[in-house]
Amino acid sequence: MDTSLVVAVLVNLVVSAVAIGLLMAVCLILSVRLKQWSFIDTLWGLGFVLVAIVSFSIAGESGHPQRKAAMLLVTALWGIRLATHLFRRSRSVGEDPRYTAHMRRRQGSVVGHAVRTILWPQARIMWFVSIPIQLAMYENAAMDILAWGGVGLALVGITFETVADLQLSRFKADPRNRSAIMDRGLWSWTRHPNYFGDSCVMFGLWAISCGHWVGFLAVACPAYMTHRLVNRNGKALLERRMSRSRGPAYAEYVARTSGFIPRPPRRAKADPTAN
Repeated sequence: MDTSLVVAVLVNLVVSAVAIGLLMAVCLILSVRLKQWSFIDTLWGLGFVLVAIVSFSIAGESGHPQRKAAMLLVTALWGIRLATHLFRRSRSVGEDPRYTAHMRRRQGSVVGHAVRTILWPQARIMWFVSIPIQLAMYENAAMDILAWGGVGLALVGITFETVADLQLSRFKADPRNRSAIMDRGLWSWTRHPNYFGDSCVMFGLWAISCGHWVGFLAVACPAYMTHRLVNRNGKALLERRMSRSRGPAYAEYVARTSGFIPRPPRRAKADPTAN
């Protein structure tokens, strides 16, 4: 990238940070009024769409039109689907237990605690993980095999999590499954098909941004997001809660089902701590 493009990218990074900050301000207002802090989950996917739209607009004539359009469309497809799904889920199940626990441990005012422990962490992660989206808008190289592969990988991820969410919704809608563990369909191949799908999308978006060597450096963004999905707020947190509430039944499910990357379920029982 020449000097002018470097400056343009830096400006884009700053403007995207401001846009995310404004989105979090809207989230704060809505959360206070609705008294439901999990509203941030609905805005998570939309935040990436916002960054893509802002970056696409700011880039103007910079970047290859096909690469920019691919990044914008894939991001929008993923973000809007995710936001729609999480909005419907929040209306049916109410507040997420994670946020209830956060607010129980609050220190100081409710708003101050929410900003420090929920909104600010989400905002900085969103900004960092969205860097490949921003970079792609300034890369002049035409779409190549890697970029199209990224589109394909992202679409696989979107399809994977869409199917998994539909399967889980139908499972929960049956009263006979009230105390059962979902271990059918994609959920028999991985305990977290939705998180796996999200990871595929993130690495797919990164691949689209690899029209310049700078884009390759941004692999840290999807890698960090996958780390959080597996080891921090996603898989690890959910499984601790499931282990406490479901006990031996969940341990058996863990023993026969992959923790993240899909594979056929084990036929014989294995060590419940196996991953």
